[in-house]
Amino acid sequence: MVMEIRPHGKVGAEILGVDLGNLAEADLAGIRAAFADHGVVFFRDQTIDEDAHIAFCRRLGTININRFFAAHPRYPEIALVLKEPEQTTNIGGGWHTDHSYDVEPALGSVLVARELPPQGGATAFASMYAAYDALPADLRALADGARAVHSARHIFGSRNSAYAALREEGDDGRIGNAAAADVLDDVTHPVVITHPLSGKRALYVNPAFTTAIVGLDADESRALLDALYTHALSPEFQEVFHWQPGSVALWDNRSTWHYAHNDYHGHRRELHRITIEGEPLH
Repeated sequence: MVMEIRPHGKVGAEILGVDLGNLAEADLAGIRAAFADHGVVFFRDQTIDEDAHIAFCRRLGTININRFFAAHPRYPEIALVLKEPEQTTNIGGGWHTDHSYDVEPALGSVLVARELPPQGGATAFASMYAAYDALPADLRALADGARAVHSARHIFGSRNSAYAALREEGDDGRIGNAAAADVLDDVTHPVVITHPLSGKRALYVNPAFTTAIVGLDADESRALLDALYTHALSPEFQEVFHWQPGSVALWDNRSTWHYAHNDYHGHRRELHRITIEGEPLH
């Protein structure tokens, strides 16, 4: 097979002609380059099992064991992204980027489709490369050089967290370990980063985990974040990926946001996610 890289609408690229379970070193290098350039890459018709999923991720970097998602019962490296037919709240149902609350945010995540609803359940992606490039001059002047606070507590913690609804559904175990979030210190990162792989500039705040701009009062901070989010959520920076059996997505947590659609009530959806360790951002 010969690897082919095709743009995927406004965000990302689709990579054809590769078998992720039997990947040549040259093809891996091509995947890395496309990943850095496009922010998210998609694969179709893959047949990788859990062992092959883990092996592929280890070729990309060190695996981060998720602290808050339920783990696969036999593979602790794999976090379950699951919604049962009777459940109403999904995981990832808001714009975010994974692990921005870590001192060294995750490089990326590899999500494999295991069981899909007959329709719905797509994932939208937004390019923070494109969002930064199109920033109006006044917003760019405020964003460049600023730092922002990122926190896990208000999402995964025991008090007033965004996933309280999951626990109210019967403590189903999809999200847990709130005590770890409660004691996790907030971190700060640049509002605009230079991407460590591509060298491109990218907007690095997100509606889920970013809580404040350093040095601004609460009202000023909220106003700036809201303005950045409104800009970043322009449809021109977004594209939707429709999952099929055998689909795999590898996204860059430093240059994209994503959002899981919750439009398949009454059906089961199970995907397996592995997250790759990253590095400090500058």
